[in-house]
Amino acid sequence: MSKRILRDIPLNRVEGDLEIRIELEKNRIVDAWSSGTMFRGFENLLINRGALDGLVITPRVCGICSTTHLMAAAGALDRIAGVVLPDNAIRLRNVALMAEHCQSDVRQSVLMFLPDFTAALYAAHPLHAEAVKRYAPLAGERCVDVVRQTKTFLEIIAILGGQWPHSSFMVPGGVSYAPSVIELNQCRHLLARYRNWYEQSVLGCALERWQAVRSAADLDAWLEEASAQRDGDVGFFLRFARAAGLRDRGQGYGHFLSYGSLDLPADTAVVAGGGQLVAAGFVADFGAVQSFDQSRVSEHVAASWYSDYEGGKHPFEGVTDPRATGADGKKYSWCKAPRYAGLPAETGPLAERIVGGDPLFLDLVRQEGANLVCRQLARMTRPATLLAAMETWLVEMAARPDSPYYQPLSPLVEGRGFGLIEAARGALGHWVEIREGRISRYQIITPTAWNGSPRDGAGLRGPWEQALIGTPIADIDNPVEAGHVVRSFDPCLVCAVHVVGAEGTPLRG
Repeated sequence: MSKRILRDIPLNRVEGDLEIRIELEKNRIVDAWSSGTMFRGFENLLINRGALDGLVITPRVCGICSTTHLMAAAGALDRIAGVVLPDNAIRLRNVALMAEHCQSDVRQSVLMFLPDFTAALYAAHPLHAEAVKRYAPLAGERCVDVVRQTKTFLEIIAILGGQWPHSSFMVPGGVSYAPSVIELNQCRHLLARYRNWYEQSVLGCALERWQAVRSAADLDAWLEEASAQRDGDVGFFLRFARAAGLRDRGQGYGHFLSYGSLDLPADTAVVAGGGQLVAAGFVADFGAVQSFDQSRVSEHVAASWYSDYEGGKHPFEGVTDPRATGADGKKYSWCKAPRYAGLPAETGPLAERIVGGDPLFLDLVRQEGANLVCRQLARMTRPATLLAAMETWLVEMAARPDSPYYQPLSPLVEGRGFGLIEAARGALGHWVEIREGRISRYQIITPTAWNGSPRDGAGLRGPWEQALIGTPIADIDNPVEAGHVVRSFDPCLVCAVHVVGAEGTPLRG
């Protein structure tokens, strides 16, 4: 009988504190447990506060994607108010959110994921020396360049929203500031610079050329077509990953979830189906796209450090009551376990592409499965689907300087609403109830709660727990391969209260 080995991995180069426990047999992962070691107390902090306080507090949930939390919070209040946003408010909100996505996707790829290619595990890889030159943590040429370029690009949000991160310029009814034509042109200049850099350094080609890649065969031809395409970050990633045999790693359930995002203004040159640039929907077992219905979202706590309840609860019924006794030994994470129609679901750029019917990623997944290479490729190339629409909406705002950015409304006194968008890492939802002008309930489900969830009441693993199963590990003391799988989901567990024991050691279930 072969020996099974348990190993705890405190995973670095992710946003926040994450621990992965793996069980290995014959140096292959046969089971996995994902532990978010931080307690998220924001929902409880908001109870009994003013109806608008979530616009200030929830952007502090995350210092990486604070604009997304602001947009979800504002969207929930818009729904309670029953307000129709002016077109310019929709455009401005969208541009700010897209700017945050475009910098996050590139930062995660170059600063978080690609440095794993510099590990000693790949010393014999023909591209290892080049990987070290490009992506060595904090020192690689591409790392330094990406920090510089993305920092400048984020000035778009600062111009439109006053600051980044933790801005609060979105309010129920629109936005609190109408930018001048001069400011919008500043944003266009920053966008043009970033697009040019992204095309040259990340893609190695124009956006239009990349958008013509619509199948696995097209991707192979694109990779061989020009040295600039092979040498860009996307081309280098593909060449390295393929030679390293990574295309059979990180397969998940085949369940994909997108809330939909980036509503289209009534009067715009941007064209997309369903009234949103990013489509909403759910795919089970690589099947047909189903309509999304937020009432089918639930959260389980069977393996989470919270007071127990039976089955899953919808966020409007759920509670966040931390209980870290660990008495039964079954609880091991501060993340709850979100489920859609009772199923664990992957969310993020790859899910958006599958739900949206992107022909390239549908073909790749048909041929290779939803592996870590497809997942990371979707993230690295998502800016190519956003930058042109950003430019269009900036131009449209500048052409309509006298159009409103805000629709006045009465004070919010009673009601319940939800704000659902696609954050950089996937589906983000805020569920809010207002009673007598104060918040009576606030529940947040983040993308990492979906992807990094523990077991649910039925014992089903979370998406990246499942994706780890079958991963071969060459060195159990340095399981780089497990890091590839988890980082392909872009984990983010930041901005929560650390819960520690009396002697400063994390509490364990």
